[in-house]
Amino acid sequence: MDLNLTGKRAIVTGGSKGIGLAIARGLAAEGVDIVLAARSAEPLKAAAQALAAETGRRIIAIPTDTGDDDQVQELVRRTVEELGGVDILVNSAATPWSAGAPTNLTATTDDVVRHEVEIKVLGYLRTVRAVAPHFIEQGWGRIINISGLGARQANSIAQTIRNVSVSALIKNLADELGPKGINVTVVHPGLTRTERLTHRLTAQAEESGTTVAALEADLPKNSIRRVIDAGEVADVVTFLASPRSVAITGDAIAAGGGVPGPVYY
Repeated sequence: MDLNLTGKRAIVTGGSKGIGLAIARGLAAEGVDIVLAARSAEPLKAAAQALAAETGRRIIAIPTDTGDDDQVQELVRRTVEELGGVDILVNSAATPWSAGAPTNLTATTDDVVRHEVEIKVLGYLRTVRAVAPHFIEQGWGRIINISGLGARQANSIAQTIRNVSVSALIKNLADELGPKGINVTVVHPGLTRTERLTHRLTAQAEESGTTVAALEADLPKNSIRRVIDAGEVADVVTFLASPRSVAITGDAIAAGGGVPGPVYY
């Protein structure tokens, strides 16, 4: 299937590694020119150079902290200047959820919640505000926000709040922007194979004398009983970024290999 993405222009935040970089790779493979945005300049530059060499597309690195609205505005301005416009926004920049983070009521202070929503919720809102006028003017655009299956679990107050908030954001945006030709969706990855997971398992394997494959095999609790790779999440996002996805907007798409038991409707 031709996704009709050749020549489109995208911003991918959180694009220096992990799911963000995998999404950028998926889009570039379909003919999209991309601006990668992340806070760390050197890893970002290296990722952009490698992706450009791999795909032959134009890949530009623009260091950006999405916690700073001025930097977000500059990101979009430079994207339009460098690529001649922008058609797709993928928000994947978020502080990683820590297994040691507070989860119960007493430990969940105001600052814990503020920290969780500053980038993953408000950062997403900032980038959408900045690109929306360009999408509206051209009458077409795709916005895909990466959240997480933590939105469907009550494991932590702050984690659930930040992930559910992304879903609330996209539904409001989809209803407002839909008549203007702009589709807005959220993708919920579950446990995903990224550099971060592989690094952690490699360290554990060295300590325990086992293999990464053996450790990974014990992790998945999903319906397909294996860890989803970042590239497989990227496949879902690439479709949602395309004109072919016009029938899908305002919805949450789970990309974690299925959650056994509950019925979501």
